[in-house]
Formats: sequence, structure tokens, C-alpha cells
Amino acid sequence: MTAAIRANSILPAHREDIELHTADGLRLVGELARPLDRDPVATLVCLHPLPTHGGMMDSHVFRKAAWRLPALAGLAVLRFNTRGTSSVRGTSEGTFSGAVDEKYDVAAAIEYAEFHDLPDIWLVGWSFGTDLTLMHGLDPGISGAILLSPPLRFSGPEHLAAWAADGKPVTALVPEFDDYLRPAEAVERFQAIPQAEVVGVPGAKHLWVGDAEKVLDEIVRRVAPGVPVPLPREWDGPMESGDMNAYADRTVAAFSDVPVPKPLAQDTP
Repeated sequence: MTAAIRANSILPAHREDIELHTADGLRLVGELARPLDRDPVATLVCLHPLPTHGGMMDSHVFRKAAWRLPALAGLAVLRFNTRGTSSVRGTSEGTFSGAVDEKYDVAAAIEYAEFHDLPDIWLVGWSFGTDLTLMHGLDPGISGAILLSPPLRFSGPEHLAAWAADGKPVTALVPEFDDYLRPAEAVERFQAIPQAEVVGVPGAKHLWVGDAEKVLDEIVRRVAPGVPVPLPREWDGPMESGDMNAYADRTVAAFSDVPVPKPLAQDTP
């Protein structure tokens, strides 16, 4: 029976809990979702928003990517909690490091994907995760990067220059009403990466509430160009429902009085 794909819809996939092991000795928890009936055509390694403000592997765009894209687009989706971050999956060892020691977390995720022969690896960063992508994700093993709501808060000109010199594709999806970096400024800032594509998304905000489908379509358009988009909004087959109440304490309002951390270099006299 055909049914609408809703926010909590979980489509069939092979899902397994995984652990990543960093070069500095930490164990990070995560999940790998793969197509049930075929080899993946490409791989998304997801780097989540700021953990001090509720970001985690289950942040809604990444959760929906893992729940839908293996079935709808033939993608493998690797999500994990960076050091010190918690979700239903568990808590990764270590503590938040302001985008410094997280370099080991990014490396461990790429290494896991390579070791398990996952194809065509793309980094998909969201907010803080875009800074991790720009700062630590330029690895020979990746095909390119997609940046969701990039604030360019922790990353600097030297990181943009490195991506420019390497030439790997970079796409920045920038909400019209972003809290940190809006499309016009993003176009200017990303001129430092000649191959970067900046896509302004009308009506969208930093957290992409109500716009996850647009984001997933744009991701698939770039990493799996053979897959027609927009993706189906209905599914004819088995479908489960996820728990939408697990993160009631991770809303924007819950962190309204929590200061956003600055890059460590700015805190140094």
C-alpha cells in the first residue's frame, strides 16, 4: 500500500551500529545505513551541528537522510557522534574540543568508510559540521563536500585556500534567513574557492525545519546524479515509524541562553 513519507518514516535499509576509533584513542559511536537490495552508489559521511547546542548524529536532516536515502537513492549514510556527544545511540568518548581535536573524529570516519570499501565518499557537514569539513575533511579519499548552513565560524581563510588548491567540488546550501551567513555574503566568502557552488534556499532557516526534503534532493542531485529528483514523497512498501519524542530537550529554545563557543584561537591572549 502506498503511503506518504512523513518526518518519522523509516524506509527499509540494512542498518548497523558501528564504532569509530580515533588516532588519539577514543571510541565514537555511530550507525551505517546501506541499501537493502543493492550496493550503494555513493556514501555520505555526516558531520553534525554544534554539540554544545544540541547537535548530534540524530539531528533531523541527518536522521531523515539515514532513514530515507538508502531506499530512495541507493546511498550509504554514515552518522556518528563526535567526541563527547550523546544521542539515543550512546555517548562518544572524550570532550568537545572547539573543532581542534575533532580532526581525529573526521579522520576516523573517513578511514572507516575507506576500510569498508564504501564507494564515492562525500562529506556532508551541517553548521559546526561544515567547519569540521573545511578544516579537517580535505582527504584524498573523499570525492567532495556539501555544506549545510555554513557559518564559517571556526574555519579560516587558510582552509578555504586549501580546498581551492585541491579542486574537489564544494556545494554550500545557504538558507535565505540563516542566523549566521546568508546567501549574498556566502557568495562573497566562498569566492575564495573558485569551484564552490553556493545555492541560496528561499524561505529556509539555519535548522532547515520544514525544508529537509529540499536539502535531501540537493544532496542527491550532486552525489548521485543518476537518481531522479525530487525524490518520491510516497513509498509503496514496508515502512516503520521512528520516535519523534526522543529529543524534546534538544530544541532551539532549550539552548537560547547558552553562549555559542568561539574558536579557541580567539580566546587566547
